Amino acid sequence: MELEKIELFSYRNYKNVVINFDSGLNVICGKNAQGKTNLLEAIYFCVVGKSFRASREREVINMQSDYAKIKVYVKKNIGKSVIEIIFSKKEKKTVKIDGIPIRRLSQLLGEFNGVFFSPDELKLIKESPEDRRRFMDIDISQTTKQYVYLLSRYNEILANRNKQLKQNLPIQELKNIMSIWNEQLADCAEKIKKYRQNFVISLMPYAQKVHQYITDGKEDLVVEYVTIKEDSKQDIINKLESCLEKDVQLGYTTYGVHRDDLKVMVNGVDVRTYGSQGQQRTCALSLKLAELSIIEDITHTRPVLLLDDVLSELDDDRKRRLLQYCKNTQTFITCTSFDYDVDCKKIHIENGQIIK
Repeated sequence: MELEKIELFSYRNYKNVVINFDSGLNVICGKNAQGKTNLLEAIYFCVVGKSFRASREREVINMQSDYAKIKVYVKKNIGKSVIEIIFSKKEKKTVKIDGIPIRRLSQLLGEFNGVFFSPDELKLIKESPEDRRRFMDIDISQTTKQYVYLLSRYNEILANRNKQLKQNLPIQELKNIMSIWNEQLADCAEKIKKYRQNFVISLMPYAQKVHQYITDGKEDLVVEYVTIKEDSKQDIINKLESCLEKDVQLGYTTYGVHRDDLKVMVNGVDVRTYGSQGQQRTCALSLKLAELSIIEDITHTRPVLLLDDVLSELDDDRKRRLLQYCKNTQTFITCTSFDYDVDCKKIHIENGQIIK
């Protein structure tokens, strides 16, 4: 898979630009606040239909315009694809694949695969289990559309169950109502758990290999999937029933795959609690780079790699090893300067304009 070019119109600080890319390393250079991260954000929008930032989507529209547009041209193993996203200040965003609007964002997933990493991704290691679940969910969703449906369905059922817990109903009446939600929740949970288990099993050897390479064999990475103990649908139902009184007291569902987590260890030590920031950053990067191989195994095509200001956070040896690792992947790296002796296309950006 290869991103051939991108067209941006009124997207953040880009007024109207067309940028062509090379199939290898693309280095996006410029001073701070010139639009480097905006460019990666636009590319990532076409991967998952959402931004990696927490801002409202309409904020991507240039203040002087009523709408913004991203258009990418993707080359695949067989044929090509054009993805277009239009943002409006008055209407919902529109996503088109080869000129045809799609109804659901799930239809976009898998059309153009990519992996994004920035220093902010340190939260994958340091912060809440929600960030690690999101890591699993985004990766699995790019290769399995059935998983997208399961996850959406699970969250819908969970919201309904939580709503019922807050109704102050007599316990027997609540048990009767919950029997319906418990069965549906357990059905989805059983399947989601299997998808995540298989993902972590696939992730482990790649993540270990990448981590050993980047650290020059000095660190051994291990990732464990922390989830519910019950495997069968009936066992999950039984557990949900046994937690009912506790759930009523707290007002939410305390048991389920919505509380899953990943435990990340380096040389036998929990890196979230005891690792240095350098170790945590390298672990997060290793997990992200491992995604490339997992997606490639399933889709038989290599995703693009988006690295935002990563080089400034690594020592010289790890920078060199990272660039070497990326040589067989179409990669987009943002930085303020780049003086490494590697084959690449340099794209200089100044205030949303490409400087020749």
